Amino acid sequence: MSTSTMTVNGAMGMSKKAIFFTVLGNALEWIDFASYAYFATVIAHQFFPTQDRTTALISTFAVFGVGLIARPLGSIVFGRLGDARGRKTALMFAMPMMGLGTLLIGVMPNYAQIGIAAPICLVICRLLQGFSAGGEAGNAITFLIEWAPPRRRALYACLQQASGVFGTVFGSAVAAVLSTTMTHEALESYGWRILFIVGGAVIAPVGFYLRAKIDETPAFLEQQHANPVNARPETTSTTSTWTACCKAIGMTMIWIASYYVFLSYLPAFLSTHAHLPSGVALWGNTAGLITMATSIVLSAAISDVVGRKPLLIAVASAFIVLPYPLFSFFLSNTSTPLLVMSLVGVGALVGVFAGVFPATMAEMFPTRLRSGGVSLAFGLATAIFGGFGSLISEALIKITDSHLSPSYYVIVAAIISLPFILSLKETAHQPLK
Repeated sequence: MSTSTMTVNGAMGMSKKAIFFTVLGNALEWIDFASYAYFATVIAHQFFPTQDRTTALISTFAVFGVGLIARPLGSIVFGRLGDARGRKTALMFAMPMMGLGTLLIGVMPNYAQIGIAAPICLVICRLLQGFSAGGEAGNAITFLIEWAPPRRRALYACLQQASGVFGTVFGSAVAAVLSTTMTHEALESYGWRILFIVGGAVIAPVGFYLRAKIDETPAFLEQQHANPVNARPETTSTTSTWTACCKAIGMTMIWIASYYVFLSYLPAFLSTHAHLPSGVALWGNTAGLITMATSIVLSAAISDVVGRKPLLIAVASAFIVLPYPLFSFFLSNTSTPLLVMSLVGVGALVGVFAGVFPATMAEMFPTRLRSGGVSLAFGLATAIFGGFGSLISEALIKITDSHLSPSYYVIVAAIISLPFILSLKETAHQPLK
């Protein structure tokens, strides 16, 4: 075997190892972060006791949103760290923070035990989780796309979202199992804590260990090896970088809003407002998430062939017309099989955007700014349009006295995002900057 062949095979082996451990670590981290949403109704009783169930749920979702407020700060810190010290370094620092925040939620006393200190401590833990998540997404997307072959960038980059969804699926499935097999009293007393404790004490350390085994991306190493004194600096201006960041946020709005409304908030909506058993709502949500994961990979592979814009335009247009009839359907006391089928369809649609846009974002920034740019755009969009999606949905119901009002939020998000998508320059078959 020639030296060149051995070099190529070695590079391919390092690439596969780096991709596998990054994807697995990302899935483990998202098990921790998503657990909060699936036990929202239980947490509402534990930390926000009130006679008004809707007010308690709004308070719980407000804390969920507060956790995502920390994402932009985490994206700035970890994005800069990823551009300066390496994507691997940033990913390794993010994991222990997530684990600590998750574990503390699992062992925290409730309102009946420590009073107002309980919701205050809950906010602090969510801030810690959100800070970690802000450093996770952008660096993972950047890491994956910089290891990708030129014609498979979307397929590689989408693994950040696919693995995150699989982690969320696992959390949703565990929540569904606990809700189905435990009595209501047991679930309220200690059952909801199980996933948080396991996530913080077991999953996070495993994820950190795996990330210690990965290699830095070739693109970053090449950038680092360039002589900053003698080399001619890149001409990418601050203005163009911020323009790309703003465009990415605008395009991401519908992706984030549709995901957090249909696949994060919906189980609580179905349980509270459609009066479905929580186990049924969680199992239906799990089916939607599984479909989303499959759709992510398929749509990414397709976009590597036909381009990013056609798929993004199609999905944004669909979310202008579909949310209102979907929420009408959810409230019609329909059969469980039809409910699951509708959630499967929604999961497929959300998955198309989640499969295509990670690569699209990464292709908008140069190597020296990619981790920071992607982290900031994704972190801001998630904090603004996703973190408060559940809160906005519940508040709209309370203000309008209409259970259909959450659909308006998704429709408006789609209307805003579509012009940004139409203005996008196709990047699928262009080299990375």
